[in-house]
Amino acid sequence: MFSVIPSARLRPSPFLEAAMAEGLQTASVYNRMIMPGSYGDMQAEYWRLINGVSMWDVGVERQVQVKGKDAAKLAQILSPRDLSKCKIGQGKYIPMVNHSGILINDPILLKHEEDMFWFSIADSDVMFWAKAIAAERGLEVDITEPDVSPMAVQGPLAEDVVASIFGDWVRDLKYFWFHDSEVEGIPVAVQRSGWSKQGGFEIYLKDSRFGSQLWNIIKEAGLPYGIGPGSPTTAERIESGLVSCWGDTDYTTNPYEVRLGNYIDLDVPDDVIGIKALRKIHAEGPKRHQLGLILETNIPKPFRFAWEPLMSGGQVVGDMTCCSWSPRLTKNIGFALISKEFNAGDEVEVMRGDENVLAKLVELPFL
Repeated sequence: MFSVIPSARLRPSPFLEAAMAEGLQTASVYNRMIMPGSYGDMQAEYWRLINGVSMWDVGVERQVQVKGKDAAKLAQILSPRDLSKCKIGQGKYIPMVNHSGILINDPILLKHEEDMFWFSIADSDVMFWAKAIAAERGLEVDITEPDVSPMAVQGPLAEDVVASIFGDWVRDLKYFWFHDSEVEGIPVAVQRSGWSKQGGFEIYLKDSRFGSQLWNIIKEAGLPYGIGPGSPTTAERIESGLVSCWGDTDYTTNPYEVRLGNYIDLDVPDDVIGIKALRKIHAEGPKRHQLGLILETNIPKPFRFAWEPLMSGGQVVGDMTCCSWSPRLTKNIGFALISKEFNAGDEVEVMRGDENVLAKLVELPFL
């Protein structure tokens, strides 16, 4: 049974109590919060996501709210992606960088009002960053963390479950678009999004008092569809080619190296953080790129706590940044962050502890 040592430095999400009641057995730390992992049967959780519908506590995806006279200006300064045509109710994927063009977070920006935005962040402290930039630029804006926590409903049957709760209007939502709603008096925002390629929604709970109640509402609505608990699944996200910021990136990684160049607009204003560096990187070309790896060994072996070096000709040429057994491919697969001298079809060796494993480079996504 999963247990937590209480600490003011480690926050639970509003859904954790419900997740523990479901039999949560493993968890990790993300944004200084408890992020549920497995409920005891990872294979069943994987196939539920692939073939049916899964519900996730992803309250660790904190919201950084930017509101006020200069909110739109700050949102653009923080985003190397053109927001000038972003509409209320629209979300955009943002590869957020520092002044050197290094990827520091990859949030989803949600435009709620002309003067209010949420950055739904990955695992790094965007609030401190935004506050520092706003103060340095002398902007009139309030930056807060609102009482907002997402839970995800993912899988090919997710749309039917969410529509049964909120109405068929959810079927018309475009990807990353969202709409404010409520269920049994609980205020939420419903967005078509989620960290899988199987389709689904994220339900942004706007009042943490109702975490267990919202969980149980979704669970009950999903019972006819075989819903069950789960979490972002490493195997599925690698198969689908989804980048994990700070998992597949480090303090030297720029967006072009990890296939995020299509989310950068080089003609945004010069005061956008990192845009001058990104223009230079784009003009010169990145030194590394991200490819898939298929390892020759068919014995499932878990990833370690650190990147694993890639070798060729006795030299280190890159790193394997993640690895998992793929149930659909029945192979060990992973991501390579590797010198541009290497391309799909080439072979390298992965240094896995005290052994070297032969691997083939392939294009992403795998599936």
